[in-house]
Amino acid sequence: MASRRSVSVSLCASFLFAVGGCTQGGKAIQNTGSDTMVNLAQAWAEEYAKTHPDVMVQVNGGGSGVGIAALESGMVDIANSSRPMKPKERETAKAKTGKEPKETVAGFDALAVYVHKDNPMESISIEELAEIYGDGGESANWSDVGVKNGSPQDDEIIRVSRQSSSGTYVYFREAILGEKRDYKQGSRDMNGSNDVVELVGRTRGAIGYSGMAYKTDAVKYLKVSKKKGEPGILPAIATVLDKTYPIARPLYLYTLGEPEGHVKEYMDWILSTPGQAVIEKTGYVPLPKK
Repeated sequence: MASRRSVSVSLCASFLFAVGGCTQGGKAIQNTGSDTMVNLAQAWAEEYAKTHPDVMVQVNGGGSGVGIAALESGMVDIANSSRPMKPKERETAKAKTGKEPKETVAGFDALAVYVHKDNPMESISIEELAEIYGDGGESANWSDVGVKNGSPQDDEIIRVSRQSSSGTYVYFREAILGEKRDYKQGSRDMNGSNDVVELVGRTRGAIGYSGMAYKTDAVKYLKVSKKKGEPGILPAIATVLDKTYPIARPLYLYTLGEPEGHVKEYMDWILSTPGQAVIEKTGYVPLPKK
């Protein structure tokens, strides 16, 4: 899958030749937030532009927290988030804008655990992940989890994580470490989902977590089990929808109040068959069919 940078994308410029240019005085939609969702958001915008050349969807990443903060200030039409808004964030948005945030689940994502393609490990439990990533965890080397990972210099576990504004960072902490435990210091904290996978792919001793859509040939998924000794489950559309993969989460779109006009039309399209097809095509999990 081709990587996309988490930057502002003006679809009017991108499709100037493909669709004959944007209509003068056209409609704009500001869409900001989750780096996990940025590839998906750009793919939605590009596909939508093919049939709606008068609508310019501008996509920015930066993390779920960045998108939510922009929504709180009324600076964006849609905030993408890989975690739910917190009660305090909802209160802030209502106080600043007078509108209650509206939550829409657009699809799902499996949070994959990545290791280098040559790492012999195949499966890991949530307990083992907690010992690797959690404060006070005792697993610092691959040999601590029973893995001989090549030469001795590759025995150290290089923990790759995300920056604290990331919804993925928040979700992984809650799902793996629980509410009362924090991350162990000394991880390599990356700005984007793609950055996590790229670093793991060039570092034999690394382990990282990122959306399953970011897989490359340089890395592999680990099977994940709830408890040590249980069979691990690979991230996939089927295992997310049947809830057997233990670290999957919804992908949220937030607006201030009920979306209206061209923003509503865009969100309705995202939830329709064409929009859901983009989710599956880009490696995420579409909503279950009714």
